[in-house]
Amino acid sequence: QVQLVQSGGGLVQAGGSLRLSCAASGRTFSDYAMGWFRQAPGKEREFVARIRWSGGSVYYADSVKGRFTISRDNAKNTVYLQMNSLKPEDTAVYYCAAQAPLRKSYDYWGQGTQVTVSS
Repeated sequence: QVQLVQSGGGLVQAGGSLRLSCAASGRTFSDYAMGWFRQAPGKEREFVARIRWSGGSVYYADSVKGRFTISRDNAKNTVYLQMNSLKPEDTAVYYCAAQAPLRKSYDYWGQGTQVTVSS
């Protein structure tokens, strides 16, 4: 059974940093893309960042470019989201997700983790 287990998150002051982790298990993800999404209260889920397990191509939402960094550790089957210079508007539940090749949607989702940035 495929599982994405998230860790990290919490409460931080504006300008601070947090790192989220997403450990994947249950299959080989070498040909998958991994993404991070977030959902703030009363808002729709939005894309944050994306990376392929192989090749390393990365993409970011404009709102986080220059502040967030997505990375992966293939040996640990883990994807990270390093979040620096956090702003109150980054407050949301963050989700990691896995996308199979040639799929438009993400097939597997993590459980979500709360990130709260205080002003």
